Amino acid sequence: MRAVSVVIPAYNAATTIAATLASLRSEAAVIGEILLVDDASTDSTVAVAQQAAAQLSLPLRVLPADCHDAGGARNVALAQALHPWVYLIDADDLHLPGGLRALLRQAENQPKADMIVGAYRRRVNGQNRQIKVPNGYQAACHANASAYVKGDIRSVAVGSVLASRRLIGETRFPVGLAYDEDTLFWARLMSKASLAMIPDPVMVYEVSVARSDDRFAMNPVRRFLDWRRELHTLTDCNIPISALKTREGLVALKIARVHYARGDLDTAARFLAVAAAAPKRRSEAWRCLRYRFKLAARRRLSAPSIQLQGAL
Repeated sequence: MRAVSVVIPAYNAATTIAATLASLRSEAAVIGEILLVDDASTDSTVAVAQQAAAQLSLPLRVLPADCHDAGGARNVALAQALHPWVYLIDADDLHLPGGLRALLRQAENQPKADMIVGAYRRRVNGQNRQIKVPNGYQAACHANASAYVKGDIRSVAVGSVLASRRLIGETRFPVGLAYDEDTLFWARLMSKASLAMIPDPVMVYEVSVARSDDRFAMNPVRRFLDWRRELHTLTDCNIPISALKTREGLVALKIARVHYARGDLDTAARFLAVAAAAPKRRSEAWRCLRYRFKLAARRRLSAPSIQLQGAL
């Protein structure tokens, strides 16, 4: 039964897309289509993908796009998906054998479920890390969306979720954001979903620390304000403002951490102030306090050298 539309956004993914497609080969019996959105690639992404799909006998359909945005590219495919279930995976991640069938079996076991969340393996800079198992979710409860935004339940990875096309409906990824667009998308789905979970990993999520941190380093104020504006549209999903404020603090703390590590102490201090003012759990409150002490210490250490430079 070919029940799944697989969505893969791709930009200059010629070195990784063949492996991603190969990782889906074991699921060919349940995949009705693979929608590869080529987002204005300047390398051989399409040719490599087409050759790999032909060799693997996978039903690949290439959708050209000019979004320059992962969320926008996914939206192109979501508008054209044909099958009852939709599975999203990025062009540098790997699906684990049997993962899709495990998600579909859980959907059969819980017929009311329209969003199935699996575990995933996290690989950081090429090194395998722990398996992330979904926890804290409730089966049929709109409170999942609020808890997800606040970080009270474990976040999912793109590639660890199977969602029904009916549930997705007209819901789309925000576009033009530098980060966290997937969190906003999943929160919208969770606000109306009936959830099911499986403890087994279904994919390998590749993380580049430098690339992740770079998103927070460039134009931090403008990007944060753009993201915060989109975040607050979640009020139309009945997610309380308090949860959105908590999310603001979590993201601001990430930005402060990146700028502290890269030596931009003024920007770190600005975002740390945002994080400190947000409602938070005890663990985040402690991290804010710790970074305040670290910032003060670094500034004291740098003060004599600044004074000396002024004297010279």
